[in-house]
Amino acid sequence: MKAKKRIYLDNASTTPVMPGVFAAMLPYLTKIYGNPSSLHEEGRLAKRAIEGARMAISRVIGSVAEEIIFTSGGTESDNLAILGLARANKNKGNHIIVSSIEHKVVLDACLKLIKEGFEVTYLDVNKSGVISLDHLKSSLRADTILVSIMYANNEIGTIQPINEISKLLKSSTICQPIFHTDACQAAGALAINVKKLGIDAMTISASKIHGPKGIGCLYLNKNYLVEPIIVGGGQENGLRSGTENVASIVGLAEALNIADSNKENESVRLTQLRNYFITKVLKKIKGVSLNGSLRSRLPNNINISITRVEGESLVLLLDEEGIACSTGSACDSESLKPSHVLTSIGLSDESAHCSIRFTLGEETKKSDLNYVINKLSKSVDFIRKMSAIKS
Repeated sequence: MKAKKRIYLDNASTTPVMPGVFAAMLPYLTKIYGNPSSLHEEGRLAKRAIEGARMAISRVIGSVAEEIIFTSGGTESDNLAILGLARANKNKGNHIIVSSIEHKVVLDACLKLIKEGFEVTYLDVNKSGVISLDHLKSSLRADTILVSIMYANNEIGTIQPINEISKLLKSSTICQPIFHTDACQAAGALAINVKKLGIDAMTISASKIHGPKGIGCLYLNKNYLVEPIIVGGGQENGLRSGTENVASIVGLAEALNIADSNKENESVRLTQLRNYFITKVLKKIKGVSLNGSLRSRLPNNINISITRVEGESLVLLLDEEGIACSTGSACDSESLKPSHVLTSIGLSDESAHCSIRFTLGEETKKSDLNYVINKLSKSVDFIRKMSAIKS
């Protein structure tokens, strides 16, 4: 039996590892396997690889090497930023500001801090998913110590005005909070020079940029203190204990370098494919609406709601046709609740449950999208007919 064609359109959840990234990692999986904390040659070679990766990442984002902290991925980096920065700076205040459409890891970390006595203000977003700078300005207090605004949303692809947010915060006469952004989706698509953006802390994950899973980093301005959330061995200058994953650290650096080098050409290509797909689907299928902004949107993100079609059923039908997509964040796929991102931009619970997300990647071709559009249309018709029979 001929193998079914597979088209992968879930790159926001994770990406395949590039051959060049795997090649860079391979020596540290097979030959240079020493513990970086060991004094012997094997250990020194491993330590040298880590510091080389740290330097490479710092060059891409415009920081100094000592400002890069390696973690197990975006989740840990966000936890370290929110929990670690809040706890380390609580002598200056106990107020934090985040947007209502942050990744669940940031929102859950905030809930944890509330139990510890911190206060959190959640900024509303407009129907495109963009925060109000006026709301941010009016929310600042003398005891505001941390502001965390996601650079680009993982579900609807909305890009926040990071430069404008930074300028507002830096010019405030009320307070001078630390400014953190989750850039897991932005890396490889948008500018991530931390000095030009004016940010103090930034989260990056390798698995979103064709690197290995289970590795990420947190950029943190060296002028700020952070309290570690994992202690023990004292690695990463005492900020993240645990034997370092040398091969994956090397893979992260290589993936980030490749993604950043290719981002201009790839962003143009993906934007054209994204707009082609959206235009065709809106014309071919009735009852489809785009979620989020078309103008301020990641090049690869398509999030739509389709009336009278439950999102999870559609994902499963498309999977049978060889198409991988999702209903939203893969980290929250087991929840039966509607997406907090979609309800925050004004969608009803029903419309949120009727949403589906396609996120394009470097392997996506126009012919793939034509195939997907055809199968999507047929699957929508099938679900609607079945629904009519049941009712």
